[in-house]
Amino acid sequence: MARGLRFLVLILSVASICDAATFNPISDSHRSAALELFTPTDGSLKSLEETFEALRTFEVLGIDKKSEIKGYTCPTVVDTLWSPSSALKDLFQALRVNGVLKCELNDEVFAGIASRLKDNVKDANSLLDLHYLIGSLKLIKGQTAEVDVHLEDADGIFRAIKALSQSDGRWRFSSNNPESSTYAAGIALETLAGVVALASHDIDQSLMDTLKQDILKLFDGIERYDDGSCYFDEKLVDAQGNWGPVSASSSIVRGLTSFATSTPESLNLPGDRILCLAKFFLGIGVPGNFKDLYHQIDALASLENNRISIPLILSLPSSVLSVTRKDQLKVRVNTVLGSAVPPLSVKLMQIFTSGSKDASIIDQELKFDPETKLHVLDALPENVDVGKYTFTFEILLHDPEHKKIYATGGRTKVSVYVTGVVNIDQAEIAILDSDLGNVETKKRLDLTGENTIALSANHLQKLRLTFQLTTPFGRAFKPHQAFLRLRHESGVEHIFLVRSSGKNFEITLDFLGLVEKFFYLSGRYDIQLTVGDSVMLLLLRVNLRNFPSSTLPAFFAISFHIGIAAVLSLYVVFWLKLDLFTTLKALGILGISLMFTGHRTLSYLASTSAKLKSA
Repeated sequence: MARGLRFLVLILSVASICDAATFNPISDSHRSAALELFTPTDGSLKSLEETFEALRTFEVLGIDKKSEIKGYTCPTVVDTLWSPSSALKDLFQALRVNGVLKCELNDEVFAGIASRLKDNVKDANSLLDLHYLIGSLKLIKGQTAEVDVHLEDADGIFRAIKALSQSDGRWRFSSNNPESSTYAAGIALETLAGVVALASHDIDQSLMDTLKQDILKLFDGIERYDDGSCYFDEKLVDAQGNWGPVSASSSIVRGLTSFATSTPESLNLPGDRILCLAKFFLGIGVPGNFKDLYHQIDALASLENNRISIPLILSLPSSVLSVTRKDQLKVRVNTVLGSAVPPLSVKLMQIFTSGSKDASIIDQELKFDPETKLHVLDALPENVDVGKYTFTFEILLHDPEHKKIYATGGRTKVSVYVTGVVNIDQAEIAILDSDLGNVETKKRLDLTGENTIALSANHLQKLRLTFQLTTPFGRAFKPHQAFLRLRHESGVEHIFLVRSSGKNFEITLDFLGLVEKFFYLSGRYDIQLTVGDSVMLLLLRVNLRNFPSSTLPAFFAISFHIGIAAVLSLYVVFWLKLDLFTTLKALGILGISLMFTGHRTLSYLASTSAKLKSA
């Protein structure tokens, strides 16, 4: 009856959403994206604004492009700063670029610009005009000490900007526009920071106290995700611009850190607010357009070194551990840009089993390896077996003074997947008679690999298969599904669901009831057993943003992602309708396409990586 019997275990693990996401500092993927997105058109970048954003992004990421950009940009910078007809925005962007490139300019140029700007400050009536004027004067102050850029009526300018604020902490762009904007709030804070830095005397303390209250009101409207990240959303969409959460949040971070730098006073802003913003910018991955990439990198750089609180990011080099290989749990703590951190310890506090609110109390400190800069747990706790867990960590700073400088966010939850070799025990196959179900023939099976046994049965008998699944620690393992496939040598086949009863898995096939399904075919049959386990609170971490700009690489990248989407859709259909064997056939066809397009895409990424190293 059965000529061959094969066993297949399939385990599908997909990351869970909830509150245990993993955030990693920026990586080479950001550097590769920067080189691709900030690509000169016809030998130069499109505008001085884009040039500054490229320079700022390259500077933070450690990519040396100054000399290359300086050659074709400095002439434009010099012409813009010399011209008496240059718009305020153009002057501001030219000064920003010059602050990085150090083009050949003398103090006479800066003095002329400063005089013009100071004359225009008193007549400015919009937030953006004030931003360009104050920002330009502050930039001149940073580029030369020979030009007087101090503001005599700093209190009056402060009040003029403050008059545009709203009760919810947001700002208007002008007195003629009733709509308030989150992005404008960041612009306002950055501009007010410039006013404080340029003031010839201390700003009225009552104005400073009122502004601090505005900042706290602004944070009352912050949006939060369940994974511990938070962001500022933008509700204003008009002719001024179309800003999303990335640009709005970046504007707030830039303004907030600029203002904190300009005043020695404390803003009394909890460190966890700063940490959750850092998690948002790290959680968006690698943006696919240069504006979002600039806003992301600039915000992270502002958070890396600020006077409020520097966020520390806990991450795992690998969130999949094997109890069979006795993998060590390793934890890394860095700043958002991956820099070193002060002396600290990491403790594993609790372990939650997937689907359970009950936690095991661990409270065990990990060992710090000074060579790898990793905190290591030599062995997993005894109660950790195959499955999905949520590990809770706590960062402890050694120096009490560092608690005023760094934000650890209390306890951090991270999803950990524990794998291992599943044992198949007590496997037996038997032929039963049709009347009383007495065993006529019974044989033990070794289902750890492919093996062949010989059994014979007629249409009046039954076949029974039983087995147990256990983890490396001997605990019962209950997979999501188990199937038995019966296939005639002519190709006719049928699939049956294997059910579990306690620790045992058992299926009994009555051949008399199956003869019609197999068209009364006698002869030899193959039996295949497939066990599959699926762990899903589904989160599709597919990065569709960083596509190549060239036509052919972009085609293969798009095709590759479409293939991934098709595979994920197949999983959904499998969950709702298909059996495992039909799914595996379709998966094989899709796999061939994915292998080809994926190879071409990876080849392109490899060439991009080579360019990155040369840069």
